Amino acid sequence: MIFIRSVIFNILFFGISGLFCIIMVLSLPLPRTIVSHGFRYWMVLTMAILKAVVGLRIEVRGRENIPKGPALVVSKHQSAWDTGIFFMLLDDPSYVLKKQLLQIPFYGWMLRKGGMVAIDRDGGASTLKQMVRDSRAVVDSGRPLVIFPEGTRSHPGEKLPYHPGVAAIYKQTEVPVVPVALNSGLFWGRRSFAKKPGTIIIEFLPPLAQGLDRKTFMAELENAIEGTTNRLLAEAAQARS
Repeated sequence: MIFIRSVIFNILFFGISGLFCIIMVLSLPLPRTIVSHGFRYWMVLTMAILKAVVGLRIEVRGRENIPKGPALVVSKHQSAWDTGIFFMLLDDPSYVLKKQLLQIPFYGWMLRKGGMVAIDRDGGASTLKQMVRDSRAVVDSGRPLVIFPEGTRSHPGEKLPYHPGVAAIYKQTEVPVVPVALNSGLFWGRRSFAKKPGTIIIEFLPPLAQGLDRKTFMAELENAIEGTTNRLLAEAAQARS
């Protein structure tokens, strides 16, 4: 049953995504916010299909911590689901993402128009400086910026190294930093075709204090995200038993 539901979902998802790309490409000459609204509606529809076809629901915790205005939203990354949900939960967000995504026809054009912060992972120190400059431009414009500090998706229960770029952005932007934990990998795994029924929990944690030194900031960030993520994974395991 999971396989059949996953097949149906993927057919609908890629079909709707293709239609979305065609429509949104036509809007590229229009103001950037049009593309941002398009991403939002795309994700609302995608999540509705996930619920109807797969039986996969969403629970959002810590709504009082969801930032309004410029902020750095630092999230655990376990699934492709994570890359879309913030379009739905935040107001006009930008993402830090790998530069190669901008080279994808149609989709990459929309990401570029959407004002994303693209980085070259092989660029060294110059890439870090450019990322900080671009990130500052995003928050200076009043938008929240989403970053996945591990740089790639991890399996549930796995912790990858946190890249130092998030600390550089924290120091230079001086906006609220909101850690985010989730358990999405249990239901939509990394490079997994199957989409499993259940409830993905995403939790926005209280903002970290301003003015921390780099070592303290990274330690508090990792402890907040990893500790809460492990709790959400344990909670989901208990619910299944």
